[in-house]
Amino acid sequence: MLYSYLSMASKPGILTDWPWKPLGSFKYILLVPLISFMVKDEDIDMSKLSLIPFMLWRMLHNQLWISLSRYRTAKGTNKIVDRGIEFDQVDRERDWDDQIMFNAILFYWGNKYVPGGSHLPFWRLDGVIITMLLHAGPVEFLYYWLHRALHHHYLYSRYHSHHHSSIVTEPITSVIHPFAEHIAYFLLFAIPILTTVLTGTASIVAIAAYITYLDFMNNMGHCNFELIPNWLFTLLPPLKYIIYTPSFHSLHHVQFRTNYSLFMPFYDYIYGTMDKSSDTLYEKSLRRKEESPHVVHLTHLTTPESIYHLRLGFASFASKPYTPSTWHMWLLWPVTLCSMMLTWMYCFTFVVESNRFHNIRLQTWAIPKYNIQYRSKSQKQSINNLIEEAILEAEEKGARAEELNMYGGVYMQKHPQLKVKLVDGSSLAVAVVLNSIPKGTTQVVLRGKLTKVACALAFTLCQKRIQVSVLREDEYEKLDKLLGTKSGGKLVLSKSYTCKTWLVGDGLSEVEQKKASKGTLFIPFSQFPLKKLRTDCFYHTTPAMQTPLALENVDSCENWLPRRVMSVWRIAGLVHALEGWEEHECGYTMSNIEKVWEATVKHGFQPLRVPTHLKS
Repeated sequence: MLYSYLSMASKPGILTDWPWKPLGSFKYILLVPLISFMVKDEDIDMSKLSLIPFMLWRMLHNQLWISLSRYRTAKGTNKIVDRGIEFDQVDRERDWDDQIMFNAILFYWGNKYVPGGSHLPFWRLDGVIITMLLHAGPVEFLYYWLHRALHHHYLYSRYHSHHHSSIVTEPITSVIHPFAEHIAYFLLFAIPILTTVLTGTASIVAIAAYITYLDFMNNMGHCNFELIPNWLFTLLPPLKYIIYTPSFHSLHHVQFRTNYSLFMPFYDYIYGTMDKSSDTLYEKSLRRKEESPHVVHLTHLTTPESIYHLRLGFASFASKPYTPSTWHMWLLWPVTLCSMMLTWMYCFTFVVESNRFHNIRLQTWAIPKYNIQYRSKSQKQSINNLIEEAILEAEEKGARAEELNMYGGVYMQKHPQLKVKLVDGSSLAVAVVLNSIPKGTTQVVLRGKLTKVACALAFTLCQKRIQVSVLREDEYEKLDKLLGTKSGGKLVLSKSYTCKTWLVGDGLSEVEQKKASKGTLFIPFSQFPLKKLRTDCFYHTTPAMQTPLALENVDSCENWLPRRVMSVWRIAGLVHALEGWEEHECGYTMSNIEKVWEATVKHGFQPLRVPTHLKS
């Protein structure tokens, strides 16, 4: 039943697309005349001046719901639909702000041309009462029948199917409709507003509160976690007819032919369209506890703007590879500053993402610290305490593996009885770099901070009889002392830049990169990407692999990596749990590189390929 209904052919009707769709991200240019008219107008009208601040409030309100919903569903507490979302849904719901912009333009026209629409008082009680009565009466009734009409095959296939493409809803799913539908919804929701305006009972508070109420209820109904407490309906049983729950509306997105009501289920009870499993799903969702992960990936913030790229941040921004600060990010500096202050005050790790791979649950936890704090000696103890607390929390929750993105040996020594396995991913990082080196290569340049991965690469390459050229004398001396006779004479100090394969880490200077030969392939072995200064050279990603389609709930990019590409530091812990390995991989220990590589490929993770031929 579900899939046959979904398979109806989509035939976009007239006025499906928004008029400003061709403008893309430049659509807000259309608001410039509106703002200029408001500023230039000498007649001070607070109802008109409040339009733009109210539009910004609506955007903030919606964003708060998005972040809250993604946080709660990542934890799993009171989750309703136990399925993930993918990039196609994020792309489809990218322009959720269109309807806010549309409403702002219409409100401005109403203020300018509707009699009584300007110079509204700040507050009138009679207008608030009229708005409440008109919403509970005609608006809810008309919406119910409009919604049922939209589920007729003719209208559904041309319009409403776009909204129902999202089985697992997010708060912003509530406003993802074709333009024509939004016109109908605006006319419907304008009934209380126009009535109060024309009767002289409207006020700024009444209109703002009503629109905020619509946004709140819409977002709540699509948030995919249950939050209405059971005691509320026990205390006041009639409330079940006038307040819907997220699980109530979620059933509409799953079953399609039931639960049509807007916010008040009253009409579904009257016309016999209430889903019989509504109460059962509500109770089940309320009882659902927080999910215990099998694998925890521990990460941290990088730059101040990186908080927006978290899955809890801006959904559309997080769905693309992270790029350095752009001009529009500078406009958000007050929000960025506030977020930095919050992370400084918030001293606990928090869940940012949850994935499922077969029977393994992977959660990503973020430490509220930035790169600059990791470099500060004064922050070292604070960061170590946060990591230790995260390890012990993962242990308490029964996680099999925790990916630390660092060595972690100190925690293993401090807690020798840990059942959770600490995995820094170094063996898989080495394996991925080795398999990124073009076949037939006989010489590589190794340059960058001599981390555990760098030293393991030097040793393995020497064992494979590939010459490892080191450009700096201090790095050569450290490696030579470490490897000794194991290098087999393949470790050399070189001043030549003719080698075409460079393995690079943190510390490679711009001067050294510019000296590389034309056509050089740069392969990073560190966690941070190399700044691309050359157009005549090739740049590999940081150690990462393509994920199999069986990995669920992948709707955001991991830092600068492409879609559905995961860093080896996340993959390593997942493979560790899948294989049931009992050893730690941290400190000075490293798993067998070949064993880890074969297991990773066996589970469907694929290496990335970079073209190594320059375009003519």
